[in-house]
Amino acid sequence: MAANGGSAAIALLRMYNQRVVRRLIALLPLPLIVTSLLACGLGQNLQFSTFQLGRAFNPDGTVSASTTSFAPRDTVYVSVHTAGAGSGTIRVKWTLGARVLGEPEKQVKYTDAAATEFHLQSADGFPIGDYNVEIFFNGQSVANRPFHVGK
Repeated sequence: MAANGGSAAIALLRMYNQRVVRRLIALLPLPLIVTSLLACGLGQNLQFSTFQLGRAFNPDGTVSASTTSFAPRDTVYVSVHTAGAGSGTIRVKWTLGARVLGEPEKQVKYTDAAATEFHLQSADGFPIGDYNVEIFFNGQSVANRPFHVGK
């Protein structure tokens, strides 16, 4: 009878182990799915980081010659830097006094830190004066910087 009871115990242990193994196998993909989603940017939001203003920009969208003083025929570049992963809307508002010169907007989607380039130019040259550029991220004003156009 001991041998019979031992066989029954072994059979029960095998059934229990099979159930445990099936549950473990069913749960194995969960950490892989969570890891994959985190690697794709889940849990990270695209955020405004900073911006640069200048006369020239690099191929990666960053400004190569930062300044706030421009000549009338210069092109004015602004590079808006974001951190994290996700999508959003970046808009810049160029003004001369109370006059709005332009409000270009870009829809962006990034998987890591990035730079988005905007520029302002005038074929006839800019009037001498004090200007401002304001940065909006997802509809909210996040930064601004005055700049001057002189001789």
